[in-house]
Amino acid sequence: MDDDPVLLEVKGGVAVLTLNRPDRHNAMGDATDALLFRYLDLLRADRDVRVVVWRGNGESFSAGRDVAELVGEVEGDDDSVGKARRHAHRHGFGASDFDVLDRGHWGVRLLYDFPVPIVCALKGWTLGTSFERALLCDLRVAGESTKVGLPGMDHGLIPDSAGVAKLFEIGGSALALDLALTGRKVEADEALRLGLVSHVVPDDDLDEVVLDMARGIAERPPLVVRLLREQVQALAVEGVRGTLGRELVSQTLVLASHDFREQRLAREEDREPRYARR
Repeated sequence: MDDDPVLLEVKGGVAVLTLNRPDRHNAMGDATDALLFRYLDLLRADRDVRVVVWRGNGESFSAGRDVAELVGEVEGDDDSVGKARRHAHRHGFGASDFDVLDRGHWGVRLLYDFPVPIVCALKGWTLGTSFERALLCDLRVAGESTKVGLPGMDHGLIPDSAGVAKLFEIGGSALALDLALTGRKVEADEALRLGLVSHVVPDDDLDEVVLDMARGIAERPPLVVRLLREQVQALAVEGVRGTLGRELVSQTLVLASHDFREQRLAREEDREPRYARR
């Protein structure tokens, strides 16, 4: 169905996964996550698929986690306490958040351990969880409109999909802390200089360039592609798998904290938050 939040097309050894919530800048809600990872789970068992292209419809690749869904906001509701309570009912605090995050980490591991290359076509907003997930993929091509970033700090959250580990792998602690602590948005040309993407192309050419790249990889001997990827992955530090466990515990603590709830309420009440460091 064309109104599904994720679309899948397979042709000539190339699978194209398309995020399909353009009116929300392809923000990742529960339904989007579930369908995306269902498709990836099916594709990893399909021996005819040699490359996956991951793209988004509309102006953006993905604005990250759907914050409106996360906090349980509904149109026309100005009750800040009610919103906080709906967040607690939606995700809970403590152990229930652990379960939600653990399910998300299953998808992160699926991406990181995927048996064939994944090429991301980035454009517009590429933020938060979606940026972290793109970092786990093999290649990232950016349209000129691309802006990447980790704005979790603005929402009282830490990155929790191994993105910080990948940033450390790419550019060391300075790059990882710069993007994670400031939440600043990095435009396409700077992303290329920092090694976050491998190419920058005009937005109108993005899909064609990425598909040509994917078809070229699909034509290579699959054994050679697999062995080359395994060699490169073996060179990487064991940061991704190790950091997932720490992020799972840390984010659970954040979501259960007084300061997380206080930041949400302060934002809704248009006042300065009163943090208690707990």
